[in-house]
Amino acid sequence: MADALFVIPASVLRNLSDKLYEKRKNAALEFEGIVKQLASSGDHEKISLVINLLTTEFVYSPQANHRKGGLIGLAAATVGLTSEAAQHLEQIVPPVLNSFSDQDSRVRYYACEALYNIAKIVRGDFIIFFNQIFDALCKLSADSDGNVQSAAHLLDRLVKDIVTESDQFSIEEFIPLLRERMNVLNPYVRQFLVGWITVLDSVPDIDMLGFLPDFLDGLFNMLSDSSHEIRQQADSALSEFLQEIKNSPSVDYSRMAEILVQRAASPDEFTRLTAITWINEFVKLGRDQLVPYYADILGVILPCISDKEEKIRVVARETNEELRAIKADPAETFDVGAILSITRRQLDSEWEATRIEALHWISTLLNRHRAEVLCFLNDIFDTLLKALSDSSDEVVLLVLDIHACIAQDPLNFRQLVVFLVYNFRVDHSLLERRGALIIRRLCVLLDAERVYRELSTILEGEADLDFACIMVQALNLILLTSSELSELRGLLKQSLVNAAGKDLFVSLYASWCHSPMAIISLCLLAQMYQHASAVTQSLVEEDINAKFLVQLDKLIRLLETPIFAYIRLQLLEPGRYLWLLKALYGLLMLLPQFCLQEIANTFKNCATVLVQWRSNQTSIIRQSILPNFMSQWITNQRGW
Repeated sequence: MADALFVIPASVLRNLSDKLYEKRKNAALEFEGIVKQLASSGDHEKISLVINLLTTEFVYSPQANHRKGGLIGLAAATVGLTSEAAQHLEQIVPPVLNSFSDQDSRVRYYACEALYNIAKIVRGDFIIFFNQIFDALCKLSADSDGNVQSAAHLLDRLVKDIVTESDQFSIEEFIPLLRERMNVLNPYVRQFLVGWITVLDSVPDIDMLGFLPDFLDGLFNMLSDSSHEIRQQADSALSEFLQEIKNSPSVDYSRMAEILVQRAASPDEFTRLTAITWINEFVKLGRDQLVPYYADILGVILPCISDKEEKIRVVARETNEELRAIKADPAETFDVGAILSITRRQLDSEWEATRIEALHWISTLLNRHRAEVLCFLNDIFDTLLKALSDSSDEVVLLVLDIHACIAQDPLNFRQLVVFLVYNFRVDHSLLERRGALIIRRLCVLLDAERVYRELSTILEGEADLDFACIMVQALNLILLTSSELSELRGLLKQSLVNAAGKDLFVSLYASWCHSPMAIISLCLLAQMYQHASAVTQSLVEEDINAKFLVQLDKLIRLLETPIFAYIRLQLLEPGRYLWLLKALYGLLMLLPQFCLQEIANTFKNCATVLVQWRSNQTSIIRQSILPNFMSQWITNQRGW
C-alpha cells in the first residue's frame, strides 16, 4: 500500500474522491497517465498495487464520492493499460460488478460507465466475466433510477456486440443462468431476456435451437404478459424458432412436447393458440418421435376442439386429424391404454364436439388395434354405456357404432345387451328418450334378428314384471313401425309356412307374453289368427283398467297403419279368415260398453260396402272395415 501511495501523488488521490465531478475526472486522467507509464516500463507489480489501492480505499469505501472516484480510477487504469489490461481484469472487474448493487444510484450509474469503458478496451477478453455481467445487467434493467437504466442499456448493447464477434463465448455455461432468469415477471427484465435470446440466436456459430427446451417455457410464459410489447417480442422470437425447427434436420421434440402440452391448457387465449400451432407443426414434423406423447397431446387437443376461439378450434381439428392419421404400433411405445384413458375422460366433457372426437378416437383404435382395446374394455365399457344417455343424437349414434364393433364377439354382444337392459331398467327415461334410437341402430349394425332374440331371452327371465311389460311394449312398437326391421317383419309374416319364421316367432313369444297387447300384435303379424283369438278370449281374466285400455288403444291405432294393410284386406274375405274376425271382434268387445252401438252401426255399413263390391266388380273399394270402425270408435272415445 505504501508503494502505491508513493507512486500516486496525494493530490491525485484527494481529487479522485472530491465531490466535484470535474476534479474526479481530471484526477482519473492523471491516474491513466501514471498507469500508462508503469505499463510501458513493464512494472505490473506496481500496477497491481495501484489497482488494489483503488479497490480497497475507494471502491469499497463507505463514502459515496470515494466509491465514485474509485470506479472512475479503475476505468482510467484499464485505459492506461490498453492491450495489457487483460492480465489485470481479475482485479478490475469484480469490484465494478460489486458496485452494481450499491444503494446509491449514482454509484450504480458510475459502475455502468466504468464497465462500459473497460469493455471497450478489453473487448473479447471480457467474455470470461460474461455470466456475472449478464446477471448484473439483468438486475439493472429493472433499476428504479432512469439514468441507471439508460446507462445499463448502453452497456448491454456493447456487451452484445462483443459477444456476437467473440469466439470464446460459451453458450453451455450461459444457458443455466438464462433458464433461471426466465421465470422473472418484471417487464423490463423480460424485455432484456428476449433481447438476448434474439441476439444469440442470430449468431451463426451459436446453436440456440439445441438449447430451446431450456428456455421455451419462459418464452411461452411471456405470451400472457400484460405488456403488448413483451407479448409481441416473445411471439416474434417463438415464430423465428419455429421456422428454424421446420428447416432443421434434427430436433429434440420430446422435451419441447411436454412444455407445449402444459401451455396448450393455459387460460390465456394467445398462449393456447401459439402452443396448439406449435403442436400442429410438431405432429407434422416429428410424427413417430412423438408417439410416447400421443396421449398427452390428445389430452389438450380434444378440449381445444371446442375452444371459444375459432382460430384455436381450426388448428386443433387439423392437429387431431394429423395425429389420427399416424398409424403407430403398440409394440413401439404407443400406449393404447393411455389414449383410451384420455378419451374416456373427455367423454364427460360439456362440449359436444369434444365428445364426438373422443368417440372417433375410440372407433379408430378399435379398427386398428382391436385386441389391445378389448384388453381395456372394462375401463371404458361403463362410460360408453353412460354415453347412451347423451343429449346429442350424433354422440349416441357414434357410441352405438363402437358398441356394435365391440359386440362382434358373442361374449361381448351378450354383455352389451345385458347392460343395455339393465340401464333401461334403472333409467326409464333413457328408454323413453333413446330406446327407439338405440334399438333401431343396433339392429342395423348387429343384425335385427340377433338383437331381438337376445333381448327376448333376457326379458323372458326378468324379475321386474312391470319393467318387462314396458320394455316388451317398446320393442314391439319398434318391431311394427321401424323401416330398419322390415325384413324381420317379413320373416314373421311367414311363420306358418317358413321354419325360420316359426323359430323366430317362438323365440319372441315367451317374453312378449309380458304384455297382452304385444303378444296379440305379434300373433296378428305372424298371421296366427286362431291363437290371437284365444289370447283375446283369455283377456277376460285381466284387470281392464286405464293402462289396459291405453295399450288397447295403441294396438287398434297400429292396426290402421300400412304395416297391417294386409289384415284389413283379409277382412274382405270373412269366410276364409274367420279367426281373424273373431280376434278383432274380441278386441272390440273389450272396449267400453257405450261404444258398442256405434260399433254395430259401423259393421252394418261394412256389410253394405260388401254388397256394393259384389254388385260392381269394376269399382275399387279403397276403404276397409277397420278404419270405418276406428273413426267411429275414436269419436265416441273422446266423449267417454
